[in-house]
Amino acid sequence: MKRIAAMVFAAMLLFSCALAEGMTAELGLTAEEKGASGYTAQINSAVYSLLDFEDTSEYDNAVRGLIDAPETLELTDADGKVVWSQTAYSFLDDHEKAPDTVNPSLWENTRNNHAYGLFEVCEGIYQVRGYDMANLTVVKGETGWIVFDATMCVETAQAAMALIEKNLGSYPVKAVVISHPHADHFGGILGVMAAEDAADASLPLEEQIASGKIPVIVPEGFAEHAIAENVYAGKAMTRRANYQYGVLLTPGVTGKMAQGIGMGQSTGTVTYIAPTYEIRETGETLIIDGVKMEFQMTPGTEAPAEMNTWFPQYKALWMAENCTGTLHNLYTLRGAQVRDGAAWAGYITQTMTRYGGQAEVVFQSHNWPHWGNAVINEYLVNTAAVYKFINDQTLTYINQGYTSDEISNMIKLPEALEKNWYTRQYYGTVAHNSKAVYQKYMGWYDANPVNLNPLEPSESAKKWVEYLGDVNEALRMAKADFDKGEYQWVAEITNTIVYADPANEAARLLCADALEQLGYRAESGPWRNAYLTAALELRHGNQAMNAAQTKGGANFLKEMTPTMIFDYMAIRMDKQMMADQDFTMNITLLDVQQQHVLHIKNGVMLVYENAHREDADVSISCPKNALLLLLQGNMEAFAAIPVQGDASHLTLLMQSMNQFPLAGIAAFNMIEP
Repeated sequence: MKRIAAMVFAAMLLFSCALAEGMTAELGLTAEEKGASGYTAQINSAVYSLLDFEDTSEYDNAVRGLIDAPETLELTDADGKVVWSQTAYSFLDDHEKAPDTVNPSLWENTRNNHAYGLFEVCEGIYQVRGYDMANLTVVKGETGWIVFDATMCVETAQAAMALIEKNLGSYPVKAVVISHPHADHFGGILGVMAAEDAADASLPLEEQIASGKIPVIVPEGFAEHAIAENVYAGKAMTRRANYQYGVLLTPGVTGKMAQGIGMGQSTGTVTYIAPTYEIRETGETLIIDGVKMEFQMTPGTEAPAEMNTWFPQYKALWMAENCTGTLHNLYTLRGAQVRDGAAWAGYITQTMTRYGGQAEVVFQSHNWPHWGNAVINEYLVNTAAVYKFINDQTLTYINQGYTSDEISNMIKLPEALEKNWYTRQYYGTVAHNSKAVYQKYMGWYDANPVNLNPLEPSESAKKWVEYLGDVNEALRMAKADFDKGEYQWVAEITNTIVYADPANEAARLLCADALEQLGYRAESGPWRNAYLTAALELRHGNQAMNAAQTKGGANFLKEMTPTMIFDYMAIRMDKQMMADQDFTMNITLLDVQQQHVLHIKNGVMLVYENAHREDADVSISCPKNALLLLLQGNMEAFAAIPVQGDASHLTLLMQSMNQFPLAGIAAFNMIEP
């Protein structure tokens, strides 16, 4: 009977595939990239009447102060792999205006981000821009450089420092200041200093400086958040970043453009040096190598730990990533903690109160500076106003009973704010930022009980298809709607069919075509990337294994605290495998002089700090980083660690470290089940 059922199922599958192939031909669908439809071209053309394209002030700022730039810029790693390229965007010079396949506003932002090289911010402060997604900034002291942020990769940081030395001379690095714990700001740190040159974190800052070593200065909480963001959910974030940053796309008029805060992420070697000094309060002032710096703490804005810096001798204001020349994210598409729009606005107004009356130049870790006191204050107040409006208007709609999806479709910036080039939606969008505010205050639930525990997406999709009846007729209707320019709806209905039957080629290709047109319209670089990457994978299958990846992830693991390692072990642990287990383990870490107890309780790992149990089932003593062998499930390497008690518990725990690989790519699907 089972054999007959299998044969019937196979026959039905073949018949379904044959019908799908027939629909693909009937609807004229192909796997090739398409140009802009007439509807898309019309929508993009209309952007020219919405914005003042005669106003070139942002481009003028982007190129102001250029000292030197190579004619072409393409950086490679030690193996010859390209890790960063401005050359890939040379096609920008072939067009006088945006082609129909690119939103004209995003085209302008891409042109601005294509301005690369060494720039003077003011006498004594310089930036290398366009050598990575983030800038590398140096401030000249009496004898050397103070470096602010270090790009994402060693290769890009080294190239930036080489350009500085070529034009401004060779001076030692006296300090490194990292504004916040996102990898594009600290990952290149070993390109500006050697690990052995880092100061001793156990010393007061004055003694660190006097030692001749290099202090690494960060905001309070930096290390915790740098590890949490890049490790705990790192696999998922990396895969999702394929979509947000267009890692799988080729730059071009039908491919990747800039994304507001830069051209994209470099793919070289990411490194990490543990901080040696934390700034803990607003107003703290340091003088290093003759440079006076006053810090303003801005936690919970663009990052959980972040700080601005005021340079009184230069009347220069460093805004970290709190102002960026574009609307930023209250929620970032790759995944991160939701950010507080009201707090973000509040810290910017605090900045204006403290420094706005004196500042003559404002500069930041992405994009270009703005000069002149009046311009600066307008720039700050408009940026603050955008985040405050999104926060407040979303809450207004929430209290009127609207749901997240309703609000994201309703909310619009006031016209005066919407027309500012430096707050356009190149990176974040008003729509998805409003969803972040909803999530912050209301969570995922929209108060409709139907949505309390919905069906798993594939099961729901199968029921929708069953109710549709004739899927081919539904596809014909979807193609007719596509021809009328109803791309969002076409993407929704065809993706439902894909979730019910991933082998339905007609649904895949029509969904890809619809997403492609949405991408061509998008002003947000990440939205464009997401749409076009989804189209690519619908047409050609999961491309995750083809994504260019950074190197150097082991740096993060080595810098994890014992508590962080235990947390990550709990994430990696096979909970079903351990569901029937109940045992305790003493762990003594000899080098850091800490004791912990792990209690494996029915698939849960409970951790007790500063604890030791005489009746533990098993006990081990080892250096802190030997825990990484346990995390890896590397029983052979861990064999040298002395064990007291029942070693089978330790073996079982190591065997359970199997839920995802520590190294390599998480290749889960994104646009299909």
